[in-house]
Amino acid sequence: MRVRPISGEALAEELADRIAGWPGGAWVRVAVDGADVARPGELADRLVAPLRVRGREVLRVSAGDFLRPASLRLEFGRTDPDVFYDEWLDTKALLREVLEPLEPGGSGRVLPALWDSAADRSFRLPYRTLPPGGVLLLDGPLLLGRGLPVELAVHVWLSAGALERRTPEEERWRLPAFARYEREVRPQEVADVVVRADHPDRLAVVEGGRNAGR
Repeated sequence: MRVRPISGEALAEELADRIAGWPGGAWVRVAVDGADVARPGELADRLVAPLRVRGREVLRVSAGDFLRPASLRLEFGRTDPDVFYDEWLDTKALLREVLEPLEPGGSGRVLPALWDSAADRSFRLPYRTLPPGGVLLLDGPLLLGRGLPVELAVHVWLSAGALERRTPEEERWRLPAFARYEREVRPQEVADVVVRADHPDRLAVVEGGRNAGR
C-alpha cells in the first residue's frame, strides 16, 4: 500500500473530491472512525465546507449522540472495556434513525442526535431531511465491523504508543477496547482510507480496503 504525507487541508480537499465524485442523485454516507484522541470529529467537521463548495448538502452526526442510556451502558460498571466496545453505541438506533433512511429509495429523513449522554436524556431534536445527493458525515470510535452501511469509511489511526500517550488518565481503561478493535476488526485493512495521525501536524494517508467492515 502507498503511504504519503499530507496536510490536514489537503486531506480534506482530497476526500471532498472523492465524495463529490459519487453520482449526484445518490446519498453518500461517510464514516470517519477513530479514537476520540485521534480527533475523527475534527476531520469530519473539516469536510463540511469543501463539500458545500462542491454543491453537496451536508449533515453532521456524531456516534456519541447515539449512546445507550446510562442504565444500560453502565450496568456492569463505568470502566469495563468490553462493555464499552460491545454495548455503549446504540447501533440499532443509528441504523434506524440515520443510515437506513439514506439507503436507495429511502426517505432521507434523519434524526441528527438521539441521546444526550451527559444529561442522560433524549435530545428531542426534530428530524432533518437530507436531499438526494446530500452527504452524511458520521464520526466516532469503534464504528467499523458493525455492519454499518456506508459508501466511504475513513479510519484515523494511531499507533498503540501514540494512543496510550494521548489518552487522558481517566480514560485509559478504554485502551484494551481499542487493542481488541485492532485485533478483531483490523480497521486499517477494512477502511477505504486510512489516515495515520501519530503526529497531528504530520499526517499520512494510506489507501485501504473497499468493504468498510460490511
